[in-house]
Amino acid sequence: MTSSTTTTTTTTSGLRSLYLIRVAFSLIWVALVVTTSASLVSTDRPTVIAAVLLVIYPLWDVIATLLERRMAGTGSTDRVGTTNMALGLATTAGMIIAVFSTIGTALLVFGIWALLSGALQLVVAIRRRRTVGSQWPMVISGGLSVLAGASFAAMSASATSSLSTVAGYSAFGAFWFLVSAIALSIRSRREKR
Repeated sequence: MTSSTTTTTTTTSGLRSLYLIRVAFSLIWVALVVTTSASLVSTDRPTVIAAVLLVIYPLWDVIATLLERRMAGTGSTDRVGTTNMALGLATTAGMIIAVFSTIGTALLVFGIWALLSGALQLVVAIRRRRTVGSQWPMVISGGLSVLAGASFAAMSASATSSLSTVAGYSAFGAFWFLVSAIALSIRSRREKR
C-alpha cells in the first residue's frame, strides 16, 4: 500500500466516521426541535430551548468542519473549509441576535446560512470526488441545502412558517450523510478487493 493509498484510506475511514457522527447529532437535534418547538410559528419568539438549538446547529457545523480539516490534514490550506467555518461562526453570532426577535428572523438567518453552506458543500464534494470518490450524495445534499436555504429565507416573512421546517432540513441532511457513509464503505470494500 502506497502513502497516497494509506492517506486516502484514512481520509475515507475518517469521513465515514464523521458522517455517522453528523447523522447521530442531526437526529438528536431533530428530535429535540420537534418535541420542544413544533407549535411555534414565525411571529412567535423562540423558547429558550429552541433558541439554544438554533444557535448550536451552525456552531456544530463549525466543529464538524474543523474535525474534517484535521482528519484530512489540510489545515490552513483549505480555503473553502476556512470560509465555511467563518460562515458558521458568523451565523452563530447572527443567530444569537435573531433568537431574541422572532422565529421568522431566526428562519431568515438559518436560511441564508443553509444556502451559503450548501454552496460550499457543493464545492467541497466536487473537489473531493477525484481523491476520495463517492461524493454524489454530498453533491445532492449541497444542492438541496441551497434550495432549502432559499426557501427558508422566503418563508421567514410568512406568519405560518415554523421551526418544523428546519427540523425537516436537518433530517434530510442526516439522511444524505448516512448515504454518504454507506457509499464510502462500499467504495472502500471494492478498492480492497
